[in-house]
Amino acid sequence: MKLKTEVLHSGSHFPRYAGAVASPIFQSATFAQQTPESDEHPIRYIRLNNTPNHLLLNRRLAALEEGEAALVMSSGMAAISTTFLGLLKSGDHLLLQKHLYGGTYALAVNDLPRMGIAFDWVDLDRPESWQNLVKPNTRAFYTESISNPLMAVPDLAAVVDFCQKNRLYSIIDNTFASPVNFKPLPLGFDVVIHSATKYLNGHSDLVAGVVAASQPLIEKLLPVLNRFGGALDPHTCFLLERGIKTLVLRVAQQNESAQKIAGYLQEQPSVATVNYPGLPDHPAHGLARRFFKGYGGMLSFALRGDMPAREFVQRLKVITDAPSLGGVESLVSIPAETSHANMSARERAAMGISENLIRLSVGIEDVEDLIEDLGRALG
Repeated sequence: MKLKTEVLHSGSHFPRYAGAVASPIFQSATFAQQTPESDEHPIRYIRLNNTPNHLLLNRRLAALEEGEAALVMSSGMAAISTTFLGLLKSGDHLLLQKHLYGGTYALAVNDLPRMGIAFDWVDLDRPESWQNLVKPNTRAFYTESISNPLMAVPDLAAVVDFCQKNRLYSIIDNTFASPVNFKPLPLGFDVVIHSATKYLNGHSDLVAGVVAASQPLIEKLLPVLNRFGGALDPHTCFLLERGIKTLVLRVAQQNESAQKIAGYLQEQPSVATVNYPGLPDHPAHGLARRFFKGYGGMLSFALRGDMPAREFVQRLKVITDAPSLGGVESLVSIPAETSHANMSARERAAMGISENLIRLSVGIEDVEDLIEDLGRALG
């Protein structure tokens, strides 16, 4: 099926339970034991992530990413940590994209060393330097399809080729692009991760995570997820399934509006820089055009002059100051105060994240209203 159809029907229960068009919520912690003749797991239990709500979502998410299997879990960070714990062990070595989402950065710096997992930062702009970082115990390479908050895009095909050559797991966080704009698994990535809190759900009313991969890799990760207990409750599964149904329509609108807003901001004298891969002068525009069907609804920009980022944000009337993204409503945040607040000012500066950098998640409002709101705040 085409993507617009898959988001509605892939993985659905047939025949429908009691004829219900919308999937029922199975608000039960446990289920009657399966018979010995059944092909299913004999125990069905929420923490084992195998209730009807979980299984439907897993099938649909696998279809959206063109993978063999998928797992839905309690948050995007649960998806990342489950992947690391399932594929790596003490004594292993990991390659990490240098400019990471703040939560992933904190996990790497604070927790991986305690588990005996070493890592090195990779400069995605210098593929020729990657081989020098590979050690005998290197097991995986982790990257993001679009980086947070500077919207950098790596040479994704080069990452896949490098990992295949060195027999490494290739892992990618595809949250910013979503399956509408980019599907990593057909390109050759081994594991794709999403914070489903963002575009997949799209309504800023739940927290969830997703991992999609081959069946053998998912079978490797499922016991880890079950033991660490990052299960998603049935009602949240229902809400996520409902949110996914409008994914294609939402992202198409967000792609279009973000492109217009990025162009508008680029023309404003009070804006120093605009980071959006859809702009022809963005350093990664060529790569984004090569790999993506759309450039996404995320952008960031740095203010010029004396106006602090906080003052600008407080002037906004339509766009909400809130630390998330991917929802139907436009949200703005200051990375130095939110996603990257756990870094020192020196660490942020090394990543190119200034105190005056503002991240904008474009929603589905009328784009003229959003532009007017930004113009008013810029003064």
